[in-house]
Amino acid sequence: MENFLEKSFHLKEHKTSAKTEIIAGFTTFMTMAYILAVNPGILGETGMDSGAVFTATAISAFIATLVMAFFANYPFALAPGMGLNAFFAFSVVLGMGHTWQFALTAVFLEGIIFIILTFTNVREAIVRSIPKNIKQAISVGIGLFIAFIGLSGAGIVVQGQGIPLDLGDVTSPSAIVCLFGLIIIGVLLVKKVRGAILIGILCSTILGYFLGVTKLPESGFLSTPPSLAPIFMKFEWNNILSLDMLIIMITFLFVDMFDTIGTLVGVATKANLVDEEGNLPGAKKALFADAVGTTFGAILGTSTVTTYVESAAGVAEGGRTGLTALVAAIFFLISLLLSPIFLAIPSAATAPALIAVGLFMMSPIKSIDFDDWTEALPAFLTIIMMPLAYSIAQGIVFGIIAYAFLKLLTGRVKEASPIVYILAVLFILKLVYHV
Repeated sequence: MENFLEKSFHLKEHKTSAKTEIIAGFTTFMTMAYILAVNPGILGETGMDSGAVFTATAISAFIATLVMAFFANYPFALAPGMGLNAFFAFSVVLGMGHTWQFALTAVFLEGIIFIILTFTNVREAIVRSIPKNIKQAISVGIGLFIAFIGLSGAGIVVQGQGIPLDLGDVTSPSAIVCLFGLIIIGVLLVKKVRGAILIGILCSTILGYFLGVTKLPESGFLSTPPSLAPIFMKFEWNNILSLDMLIIMITFLFVDMFDTIGTLVGVATKANLVDEEGNLPGAKKALFADAVGTTFGAILGTSTVTTYVESAAGVAEGGRTGLTALVAAIFFLISLLLSPIFLAIPSAATAPALIAVGLFMMSPIKSIDFDDWTEALPAFLTIIMMPLAYSIAQGIVFGIIAYAFLKLLTGRVKEASPIVYILAVLFILKLVYHV
């Protein structure tokens, strides 16, 4: 076994050990296992079977992380991405009125395109062409959007009478469960406890039981995984040539690219895995892992799979190779046997996780150039339009259009790539024709 691990992951070369990598892998899983509870809840809002989504979430995370482990040999774990699942559910399905089968088709096509773009190096070229401040603003905007969904789901923020938003009943059982969980997560984060979000969800779930919010499973805590049949390969091909499909697919592409590239570079930097120029050697292999994960995830029945920033927790524990990813993948597979536990967790208990993850995604705001108005205004519109328009896509649309116009009208045309101007034209057409 020792020889197999050394041959597969080059532990000595990376100055690490199997014990360190195993601990790091478990830590990574603990920090991102909340997705097993949150993803079924979010996608379940579209009418998808929550149990089937749970199984799809665990298996897609297992497959993608396994590819990362053996093909890329990096300590990164993958799963259906937060923000991307919100766009899937609340923008494409509930907002635009499409079926969840339509949204799954867009995700599948995105995955296929990602595989092609990764091997032709086009993916990296596209990412480089998008303004840096817009990329950072997208992360921040998604963070606000996710936090808003959490607050709304717990009844802390509600639709007002005569005003767009109002404070809900913070003494309701759901609100109490959410606020309790948020405090627990906050304290654990301050204390630097690994798995703070997961522990917060579990504590909220326990409190929810006493407040009548949590309903325990009648069949026990161990069971065979829920069937994938209700969502497996449920694609809708009759609208693949529509403008809506193109716009939604492009949005999935952009959001996933920004999220994945930023996570890979950020976590790799903390792990000292980047070269002197800040580039990640073998980035193509790492990008391939999330492309494969997204493709297979759509087939299984879940939203876009991406690299998780929580992988930084495992890196902080010393994880430096794919063995860390392999351990995390194995735990995702084991979690299939514990589906009743995760499916019993109420939305009020996962709301604190959404709020906390929203906070995590705010950090790029520190790098946005607010002194240059041609950079600051587009970034601000990208951020603010996501929660206010209840759409990640609209945030990107307003940001790109503002960026193109400001650069064009201030005589700084060359500061934006031709791709930005092309996107701006497409997005203007989207707004004009309401697609």
